[in-house]
Amino acid sequence: MIWLRSAVFFVLLSSSVVLFGVPIILLGRLAPNLLLSRIARAWGQLILVLLRVICGLGYRVRGMENLPSESAIVFCKHQSAWETIAIRALFPLPQTWVLKRELLRIPIFGGALAAFDPIAIDRSAGRRAVKQLLEQGKRWLDQGRWVIIFPEGTRVPPGERTSYGIGGALLAEKSGRVVVPVAHNAGLFWARRSFLKYPGVVDLEIGAPIPVEGRRAVAINREAERWIESAVAELPTQR
Repeated sequence: MIWLRSAVFFVLLSSSVVLFGVPIILLGRLAPNLLLSRIARAWGQLILVLLRVICGLGYRVRGMENLPSESAIVFCKHQSAWETIAIRALFPLPQTWVLKRELLRIPIFGGALAAFDPIAIDRSAGRRAVKQLLEQGKRWLDQGRWVIIFPEGTRVPPGERTSYGIGGALLAEKSGRVVVPVAHNAGLFWARRSFLKYPGVVDLEIGAPIPVEGRRAVAINREAERWIESAVAELPTQR
């Protein structure tokens, strides 16, 4: 039954990418970013509903009151594709995402991503990639966009850890914008590179903003990592 439900969801997910992605690509530079963002939010909300109805996978959120009133930098745990959908659906608009450049090459999906002016990083570029993140990230923050970062750089299975990249913390240090840490356990239900979506409830927790004034990037990064990993460790670990 899980295979069948996952297959039905996959077909509808793929169809939705075309249904929403093509208009976003066609509107492109002609439409305001906020309008495109609202279309993307509607897509994310639809996918969350499909996950609940078809796969029996719901979610609960704690800490929405911790989101500041002005744009900030979000550091999110990266375990699954689920959180990329949930942030689109649940977090403030407009958003700019830090992502790997290869995603822009995916037919339709990549074209739609490009319409949102992402900070598309070449991960082999080293310092040039960090410079790009700082320049573009500060510009978008100054224009009122939220910058979404997965500091681990790749999806990490539940129970495993990897180092957090320093780029997001450097952006926080240079821009003066607070970091909002986000923890969840979505990888239990929708694992990395997995076709199957298991029923259950994803817990997503938003932490209090991490102050950055007068602090160095290393300290900001350390505090964000400590909070996220501690919060993840306290979430349910069984489906």
